[in-house]
Amino acid sequence: MHRTRIKICGLTREDDVAETVAAGADAVGFVLYPPSPRAVSITRMAELARTLPAFVTPVLLFVNADPAEVRAAVDVAPQALLQFHGDETPAYCAQFQRPYLRAARIPTGPAGAGFDLLKYAQDFASAQAILLDAHIEGYGGGGQSFDWNAFPWSHPQLNASSRLVLSGGLTPANVADGIQRVRPWAVDVSSGVESAKGIKDPQRVTAFIEAVRQADAQR
Repeated sequence: MHRTRIKICGLTREDDVAETVAAGADAVGFVLYPPSPRAVSITRMAELARTLPAFVTPVLLFVNADPAEVRAAVDVAPQALLQFHGDETPAYCAQFQRPYLRAARIPTGPAGAGFDLLKYAQDFASAQAILLDAHIEGYGGGGQSFDWNAFPWSHPQLNASSRLVLSGGLTPANVADGIQRVRPWAVDVSSGVESAKGIKDPQRVTAFIEAVRQADAQR
């Protein structure tokens, strides 16, 4: 049975980190993008990342950041995975010589089918995974989904079960459907498990993870 990995993103408090880890998350995301309501400073991120146990991965989310800022964050969290969510080029992402996720911002509605995901995955061949998110004004955390039927998920260039991370508008109620349709390597949620922006609801986090496990059992 394939076990879908789970990333909970946009954490800002120690209690939320501890509860998310206890619920069974594989990765915890920290937003290093100041305009975001879920943003934390590099210093705060380091404090939160230090509370993570072994085998739970911190993921650092950047949007068009100065390379010096990325390097400063890596210096204090050397075990972290990078996530680029803006307009970064393949050369920009690869310059840090670290594993990274590249977000594909897919238009919602019928326009999603016009996004050339195959080319995008090829352009970012150096990425450890492609994270599929809905394109909204701003960057991430909008709680919207793109059309999960818009792409040929079985295409070998996508390699969904080992290279795609499904994100965008996921909740405990719909994540199982997303897993059944896309069959991704991992899922990523932020607003779908919150009581307020940047504040996670432990019951929703637990329900989300349980829904993923139930979907896995039916794959």
